[in-house]
Amino acid sequence: MYWIQQHWIEVVGFATGFIFIFLEIKENKWMWPVGFLSALFYVFVFFQAKFYADMFLQFYYLIISVYGWYVWTKGKNDEDVIVISSGKNRQFIVLAIVSFILFLLVAYILQRFTDSPLPYWDSLTTSLSIVAVWMLAKKIIEQWFVWIFVDLLSAVLYIYKDLYLTSLLYLIFAVLAFVGYLQWKKIMNKI
Repeated sequence: MYWIQQHWIEVVGFATGFIFIFLEIKENKWMWPVGFLSALFYVFVFFQAKFYADMFLQFYYLIISVYGWYVWTKGKNDEDVIVISSGKNRQFIVLAIVSFILFLLVAYILQRFTDSPLPYWDSLTTSLSIVAVWMLAKKIIEQWFVWIFVDLLSAVLYIYKDLYLTSLLYLIFAVLAFVGYLQWKKIMNKI
């Protein structure tokens, strides 16, 4: 009970994060408000752990949650609703370049201006997450592969910082990302 009292913000972030991934797999638009709440709690979790890039990533998640909600709900009929699709080769090249530039920028900021214990790893997961959540907002199915990699790497980083519950959450995220890919593939094949 003492651990829960000391880590209640992480517990709530864990719970809302778990609900978020479940709703994402179901392609349910309510994932966006739940993701907003999860990001809000994880701002504090990552600040305390000195994972500053992950903390600022949560601010990005707050903004992209509003954008995702808008994109997923803007249509008044089936023609306006965004559908699951596969990305294009040119799009992946642009996303790879954006990821690399973000990685360099975030790594530089973390190394130069913070006491981040793992600036390059923190930068890598952050830059890939920024791109993956944009892909999610656009319902690009390959976002699941990016999440699997990011979730597994993040789980290791969170163990390093004694965020065991968050590490467990990210291991669950990795498994559910694979399930999500299969589910979205099934939906995509019906279209």
